[in-house]
Amino acid sequence: MTDTSKQDHVLIFDTTLRDGEQSPGATMSHSEKLDIAALLDDMGVDIIEAGFPIASDGDFYAVSEIAKNAKNAVICGLSRANFNDIDRCWEAVKHARRPRIHTFIGTSPLHRAIPNLNQDQMAERIHDCVTYARNLCDDVQWSSMDATRTEWDYLCRTIDIAIRAGATTINIPDTVGYTAPMENADLIRRLIETVPGADEVVFATHCHNDLGMATANSLAAVQAGARQIECTINGLGERAGNTALEEVVMALRVRNDIMPYRTGIDARKIMQVSRMVSTVSGFPVQFNKAIVGKNAFAHESGIHQDGMLKNAETFEIMRPEDIGLTETNIVMGKHSGRAALRSKLENLGYELGDNQLKDVFVRFKALADRKKEIYDEDLIALMADSNTNAANDHIQVKYLRVVCGTEGPQTANLTLTIGGEDHSVEATGDGPVDAAFMAVKALFAHEASLQLYQVSAVTEGTDAQATVSVRMEEGGKIVTGQSSDTDTVVASTKAYVNALNKLILRRQKTAPAAIASQ
Repeated sequence: MTDTSKQDHVLIFDTTLRDGEQSPGATMSHSEKLDIAALLDDMGVDIIEAGFPIASDGDFYAVSEIAKNAKNAVICGLSRANFNDIDRCWEAVKHARRPRIHTFIGTSPLHRAIPNLNQDQMAERIHDCVTYARNLCDDVQWSSMDATRTEWDYLCRTIDIAIRAGATTINIPDTVGYTAPMENADLIRRLIETVPGADEVVFATHCHNDLGMATANSLAAVQAGARQIECTINGLGERAGNTALEEVVMALRVRNDIMPYRTGIDARKIMQVSRMVSTVSGFPVQFNKAIVGKNAFAHESGIHQDGMLKNAETFEIMRPEDIGLTETNIVMGKHSGRAALRSKLENLGYELGDNQLKDVFVRFKALADRKKEIYDEDLIALMADSNTNAANDHIQVKYLRVVCGTEGPQTANLTLTIGGEDHSVEATGDGPVDAAFMAVKALFAHEASLQLYQVSAVTEGTDAQATVSVRMEEGGKIVTGQSSDTDTVVASTKAYVNALNKLILRRQKTAPAAIASQ
């Protein structure tokens, strides 16, 4: 095996909790953010961008708490180029063992027009804000938003100003996923060669996936001299998403022969964090997604299967266990005990405390009474449902009974626990799901519109669990809810309620004007 200890270290900057959460519908609770941050820290992420502290009180407290709890990672907060943002950011990250302030401004002609600043005025603001941040914190990152569409001379000028003012990391974002690999590499290389003092700072690359080239653009930037990749778990992010952490990490590992760079990431934890982010964000991972998709290690073709049986390396360039996928011979069913369940969940990447295991075991037994055999996918769905339907949610489904058939209208009898109090109603609708949703709306009035309703079977068979996803919109706020159950109507109702709980959280967030993804 190649000795990578002497290779250049490429820093992994994870922005799942900031840029990832800006995906429409990807709302995360306070506790979920803390859990994800803890996993990222544990797996070896170098810098965690924990949020945008000035965006809301919720963001501020989440960043503060993550900063206090971090063991190894640099904890970074984002701020716009103004003193109020920077002060708020510093107040949040200063608790970290290794804090970082990340300030940005859009430098392209299109973005300069937003604050109506000319080049000189913007240059002055960059100098003042980076200087101000550096007087608060020794580790300051500056980003030229929409750098790949900024005039060459002006981009060099702004980077020079930021370096002179004390920035320690210079980020070159491809904000709208516009660039291509060769172009991005050339840009990074020329900047390092041209800008005075460039060799004394770290250059970072932040790519979006609008043309499907985020990973390629990021790796090209590394080969050109960038030593920090900004990315998210599962590629979560606005529009088509960001560079996927799991893709760049495994690409550098698998193709270390042509990309001789190392990261500090424990790749065996990739699947665990991927599943958690998918669950809490409500964004399922597409089946054919590289590295973490359900089909990433599946082989259906006869030729492929024969080759795999003879030598796995014929059609696999990495092993499932390299990213935390393991196979066991333990068959789960209604007679399985807690020890077997704990072992199985640990193999799937879930580490549970005794109290959490107790709660999951109750759910497992209830599921096992309805299914002959519990598959890995069932357990993953069970864990996701445990996380999305928490005991402290404002709205909880307590009782549901639906009458349906060829003669309508269909009727739903529903009891919801809202704020600790039970409320019941009977409602009718065009089908059992519609009746259940009408009952929810009767008990918890809202103006949100249903934009997406999607049902998928977790496993094969008539006793399979159904995973239901719903997407709702209210006043420009988009939320996604998800739940699983062997009863599709129950899963649908819980997913609908899950979305409403997230909507309540979103109502509490008031983002400042002109917040933009880099």
